[in-house]
Amino acid sequence: MPKKMLNASRFRELGLVVFIVVVCAAVQARNHEFLTGLNIGNLLTNTAILGILSIGMMMVLLTGGIDLSIGATMAFSGMVSALTVSALPDIPVFVLVLEGSLIGAVGGLVIGVLVSRFAILPIIASLGMMNVIRGLTYLVSGGAWVSAYQMSDGFKALSTGRIFGINNLIIIAVVIYLVFYCFINYTKTGRRIYAVGSNPEAAEVIGLPRKRIVTLVYVLMGFLAGLGGVLWVAKFASAQGDTAAGYEMNVIAACVLGGVSVSGGRGKVAGLVLGVLLFGILANALPLVNVSPFWQQGIQGFVILLAIITNVLIKRNNDLGVLRRRAI
Repeated sequence: MPKKMLNASRFRELGLVVFIVVVCAAVQARNHEFLTGLNIGNLLTNTAILGILSIGMMMVLLTGGIDLSIGATMAFSGMVSALTVSALPDIPVFVLVLEGSLIGAVGGLVIGVLVSRFAILPIIASLGMMNVIRGLTYLVSGGAWVSAYQMSDGFKALSTGRIFGINNLIIIAVVIYLVFYCFINYTKTGRRIYAVGSNPEAAEVIGLPRKRIVTLVYVLMGFLAGLGGVLWVAKFASAQGDTAAGYEMNVIAACVLGGVSVSGGRGKVAGLVLGVLLFGILANALPLVNVSPFWQQGIQGFVILLAIITNVLIKRNNDLGVLRRRAI
């Protein structure tokens, strides 16, 4: 990554840190319960699933794609896992996690093949799969819910249990971030993801396996969405046909807040963490200061719009810098 782009990225991350500190200080001044250990724990727990999905969406966006099916994938994988544990209460929890994650990976594989092999626009392919998967959710459930009393205590403890006083969701999210941080930054495939998104034509010319990389990121996104669906159902102890409807918008918004470019090739895990935290802080803080629910979405939308404008300005500045260097 060019030095100028690195400097712009660091400036943006520093700006996010400052903005988060200012928001936290302002909310704490209005409500002294905000920065208590209990509320911070709740904030991180409620943001964990968003964070898990955001790392997958980041990789998809880095290739210049998008996945609108993840909410439906969460609903389907969560429903299948809930139906399985309802029928087989003694089934090991890791089998349910593996089942849900693999269901998501298969859905991601279908989208990846449609995008990479058949050159279907990502928004069209994922939108079509969203409706297919959501329909399958209602089909396998018969339109019925799976409630808490139909789920085993071990399954529900997957998201509500604690290790050393820390909620399992937080631990799972941290482990996933560490794994994918190393994958994106220190592996050949991770570097190729950036290359494919930065310049797809050049990637083809130099012999990078662009189609395989694009397929891979959708499979990983689907895998994480499937996992997120299982964690979601275990957390809320309820599986419904409309579970996580529209949640993909929150995930994309968190990525944009973290500086991930929707046009591909730009974004860092460190910035993504800050974006997810900021989104979680806004969702947690606004109700604490008695902001109307109608205004909450408006404020979140304004912050997201500001992040998009910042991304555009940074990209334009970087592109102008490249043109000037070529002209010299």
